[in-house]
Amino acid sequence: MVSHAILENGTNSLRHYVGRYITDLPKPAVIIDRSKMRRHCQSLDKAVNFLGVDFRFHVKTHKTREGVRLQAGESKDVRLIASTMSEIDFLQPVLRGFLDAGRKVNMLYGMPLPPSQVEPLADKAQQLGPGTISVLIDHASQLQHLIRFFEKAGTPAGVYLKVDTGYHRAGLPPSGINKDGLVTRLMDLEKEGKIDFIGLYSHSSLSYNDSTTKQAMANLEGEILGCLETLDKNASLFPRDKNLTISVGASPQVTAVENLVGPENTLSEGANSLRQTMQKAITERPSGFCTRLELHAGVYPLLDVQQLSTHSRADFGDYEEEIAICVLAEVVSVYNDGERAQPEALLAVGVTGLGREPCAAYEGWGILDREAYSPDSAKPERRLVLSRISQEHSIVAWSQIKGLGVEEQLSPIPLEVGQTVRIYPNHACIAGAMFDSYFVVDSSEDGKRIVDIWERASRR
Repeated sequence: MVSHAILENGTNSLRHYVGRYITDLPKPAVIIDRSKMRRHCQSLDKAVNFLGVDFRFHVKTHKTREGVRLQAGESKDVRLIASTMSEIDFLQPVLRGFLDAGRKVNMLYGMPLPPSQVEPLADKAQQLGPGTISVLIDHASQLQHLIRFFEKAGTPAGVYLKVDTGYHRAGLPPSGINKDGLVTRLMDLEKEGKIDFIGLYSHSSLSYNDSTTKQAMANLEGEILGCLETLDKNASLFPRDKNLTISVGASPQVTAVENLVGPENTLSEGANSLRQTMQKAITERPSGFCTRLELHAGVYPLLDVQQLSTHSRADFGDYEEEIAICVLAEVVSVYNDGERAQPEALLAVGVTGLGREPCAAYEGWGILDREAYSPDSAKPERRLVLSRISQEHSIVAWSQIKGLGVEEQLSPIPLEVGQTVRIYPNHACIAGAMFDSYFVVDSSEDGKRIVDIWERASRR
């Protein structure tokens, strides 16, 4: 774990780097481009408003107060998801600020409710007020936790039933959602005023293996249809006297809705199909229920190599244009003179600065920004990637190209010892978790000068 937070009397001593260049930073370091992050937030916000759907954003990727403000934008209602109590604790001043400004806030704890988190979440409900805390349920044994929450908080928790639409991480399948009388007993608690039943929630990351826009849109459509199937197969169990929310998503398939912005006659067949299914969930009273559609996503403001490899948006640019997070590292040695079968270089960053998250699109652990080796030339056929990674260091090599062998001798690695390079991580959530703070730049201004320091929520 790389720690940048050197605390002096409670004040982050990294503030003195504001105004300095990224090459001056202690390395490895993690950088966020505020301009790119804002652009991605505004782009998705525009799409969900155009489509008339609600949006709930996950904070687990960046875990910062500033990032939450960007994600919340100007919408009246602020719907969030957090994975840990430390995130909720850390974000409480921001949430209180939203509430004081007259905005409705609802924080969803992002996994089926564990017993150890009942009292802390109930405390937060007391502090923030009624309707601010929601939870996920997918097992009858968790119902006792909801009763404890109500008794502790004095107000009911919002409750989503977790539906498994094929990803198999959590939740119950549409045909088995009433396992052990779960729905029946949950509705009894609703009638007693001990819970506030919101609706159905599915999180399917099947789209992480996608490689086309069409696949990403089809995955989102499949999730919506899975939740509609749940209502249809269990229609007698759910209340018909209230609006039910269908909440679906993961970043690749949710960002795919940006392909739906525009007149219907300009959309692809897959985009039209998805838009029709979304409208069904919003306006057509499926199975006789009044439903609303909520999308949820998390890594979309930052993006990463894995996200771009799904090609979920038709207008995605290259890594340098889109990814708002990178890890800075120094070149400590270069091997261009036959020391190895192919040229390589050594970087002073490894698993503890990047994670060890694979990407289905290529064999590597991160991709170097071309600025380090070809700022004035056309894009080369091959890119420099991290081909091997260890705890504190990694090896740079030319990427392998499908269909092409490496029998020929590749060009020397065009890096110099002591040079600083930017690495785009395979997974932003894991790379960010390696650090306590972000150095922030803004590509709309300079892009190489530090404009702010953002602290992350603690790791516990």
